[in-house]
Amino acid sequence: MVGNHIEKGVNMAKEGIHPNYVECKVTCNCGNEFTTRSTKPQIHVEICSKCHPFYTGQQKSVAARGRIDKFNKKFGIKGE
Repeated sequence: MVGNHIEKGVNMAKEGIHPNYVECKVTCNCGNEFTTRSTKPQIHVEICSKCHPFYTGQQKSVAARGRIDKFNKKFGIKGE
C-alpha cells in the first residue's frame, strides 16, 4: 500500500547527511551578478545568459571568423 507510511508531521529525511542549502551569489566574467540557492555561498562562471551568444543573438565576430577560416582551409575553399 503506497502512501500509508507517510504520516502528517513525520520528517522522512535523514538528519545530518544533507549539505546546507544557502543563498548563493553568482558572478559572471562579463560583470553580471544574480542570486540563487546552492550549497556554495559564491559561484564564479565564465559565461551567463546575458553574454552567451545563443541568448543574445550575437556572436563574437573574431571567434566566428577564425572558425570559418579554419573550415575553408580544411576543405580547400578559397575566399572571395
